[in-house]
Amino acid sequence: MEALKYRNRLRRYLRFPLYMLIIFLIGCIVLSFVDTKIAEIMTAFVVIYGILCFIYYRANIKSFKNTIVEYAIHYGTVQKELIKNFRLPYVLLDSTGRVMWMNEEFCQLVDKSKTYNKSITSIFSEITREGIEHAKEDNFDIHVEYNERKYLACLQRLDVSEPLSGAMATEMDESADGLVAIILFDETDIQATKAKINDQAMVMALLYVDNYDEVFDQVENAKRSMLLALLDRKINKYFGEAEAVVRRLEKDKYLIIFQHKYLEMFENDKFSIVEDITTIKMGNDKDITVSLGIGLGSDDYTQKAQYAHMAIDLALARGGCQVVVKNGQNVSYYGTHGKEVERTTRVKARVKAQALRELMESRDRIIVMGHNLSDADCLGASVGVFCAGREIGKPVNIVIDTITGAMRPVVESFTSRDEYPDDMFITSEQALNICNDNTLIMVVDTNRPSYVECPGLLYKNKNIVVIDHHRQVEEIIENPILSYIEPYASSASEMIAEVLQYFADKININPTEADCIYAGILIDTNNFMTKTGVRTFEAAAFLRRNGAEVTRVRKMLRENMETYKARAEIVRNATTYHDAFAIAECEPDGNLESPTVVGAQAANELLNIVGIKASFVLTKFMDKIFISSRSIDEIDVQSIMTRLGGGGHVNIAGAQIQNRTIEEVRADLEETIDKMLEEGEIKL
Repeated sequence: MEALKYRNRLRRYLRFPLYMLIIFLIGCIVLSFVDTKIAEIMTAFVVIYGILCFIYYRANIKSFKNTIVEYAIHYGTVQKELIKNFRLPYVLLDSTGRVMWMNEEFCQLVDKSKTYNKSITSIFSEITREGIEHAKEDNFDIHVEYNERKYLACLQRLDVSEPLSGAMATEMDESADGLVAIILFDETDIQATKAKINDQAMVMALLYVDNYDEVFDQVENAKRSMLLALLDRKINKYFGEAEAVVRRLEKDKYLIIFQHKYLEMFENDKFSIVEDITTIKMGNDKDITVSLGIGLGSDDYTQKAQYAHMAIDLALARGGCQVVVKNGQNVSYYGTHGKEVERTTRVKARVKAQALRELMESRDRIIVMGHNLSDADCLGASVGVFCAGREIGKPVNIVIDTITGAMRPVVESFTSRDEYPDDMFITSEQALNICNDNTLIMVVDTNRPSYVECPGLLYKNKNIVVIDHHRQVEEIIENPILSYIEPYASSASEMIAEVLQYFADKININPTEADCIYAGILIDTNNFMTKTGVRTFEAAAFLRRNGAEVTRVRKMLRENMETYKARAEIVRNATTYHDAFAIAECEPDGNLESPTVVGAQAANELLNIVGIKASFVLTKFMDKIFISSRSIDEIDVQSIMTRLGGGGHVNIAGAQIQNRTIEEVRADLEETIDKMLEEGEIKL
């Protein structure tokens, strides 16, 4: 009992008479300088006060200590019983994660005795030593499972700078520097309810028939109703398995509503409806193709409808015959391995040409740019826009920062002639200086803001037009006032050539300009061998009528000996992967002016090898790794490049990767191929 120590307020309370005695003595000393007699009397009273306080303290100290001890024991017992019988599972850990104490509820939950003192990780594998260390710095929560029940474990650091009372203090004195308390909240029922609500959430989908007019126009009248009935039956049967509501909005558009729990079933099935519909035959030579846009990821039905519309627009912009699932900001793609639908009608080109003319006429200046390191297609499309601007008397500037060796002869064919203005080709810095609110920005041969020659123009001016033939991905140029994206087109030059035919009744294009646009088509189609349709030849015929000469174009695109040898060296050092993919690397020396062009040419050459279904050439240039990928018809290289951050077409695609070595990019490419083979996205 004598060892009992008093602290803080209790200690000050017990010493209060002593403090008063000292104050009285100081008062007596001060009073002695004023009146000695009164000071003596006052001193006598102080002495008597001190003797009485001492006698009272000695007489009652034992009783006072007993009262304090009884209260402390009672308080500690109440505290211990409260924690012991706490209705929530509660456990205390030391700094290493070892169980030091647990209440009755926790003992019953984990079926352990109170003497259990092993690591908490042996009970909950989710709670690791690192998590406990983190809890000692900042309280946090973690989800755990035990016996098929789900719990929220709240880890809290305990401040044990003051001694603990009762038996608990005896057990924990050795580890009082780092105790962590865990309280478990059973959230099994809550999670089950949330999952049920999520499963029952509405998912909205829009299904469009891509080529309705083309297919039904070639079918006899007597068979059209039967063909339409087969199409309706196929769609209703497929979505009927999900208890979906299917309603036809127009002749070629369907609204589909189903519960979220069935989405996983469709995804695992890879939305086989897209493939199944192509098998419908009732007097139609062309396959019927459909696109499906699915919207989810919001509690707002209006927002889901917007997501569904955005998804179907993206599916159509990527060429159709596929499924796009938009879950909030995340987008997933499914379909017939990149099959694109070619449209023979030119109505859209005429409408876009008229809209483009109106926009160009309403602006003072047009600035056109393509992707960085402009190639023949990019330059050809830009020159086509220049011709359109000249037709209506508007100045057009083409933004090119780096003129590659392959494009230098093409550019010089314009700069060396007096009939073209000196500012026909400008740099990004010059473009930013002359751009104002009444300038029209045109982007050709790309639809990704990170790929354009001068990204700053996109933020300086909102009057943006996009004309491109590459499939859209998540990264797109936001809110253009006119967007013309046709993935089935062979090249941006082909699209511009079509637009020029409807831009004016008789547009003036001289042979040099026709050669440049023709060269863009020639390069992107690999001499009309890849991705060539009816409209490609029609565009080429239009350019030929305006003076394009194949011989001049061929001479203009010839290469020097160093380039030829470099391409041959890339092909010679190529290796095969899975006996179907050719992968080569290009690390050029300073003598090679256009290594990315050489890489693309080498990728084309590798497809001539028997057994090669897709080729990939990795080129290191300007602190980036450029991937050029090609295929003939069996492999969708665009889907591979999309996973690596790139894009393109089914047979021609690419990617630009920063902050990676060529070895790391190659490893990523091989890993992506392996994963897609495993998932069934690629079939050999």
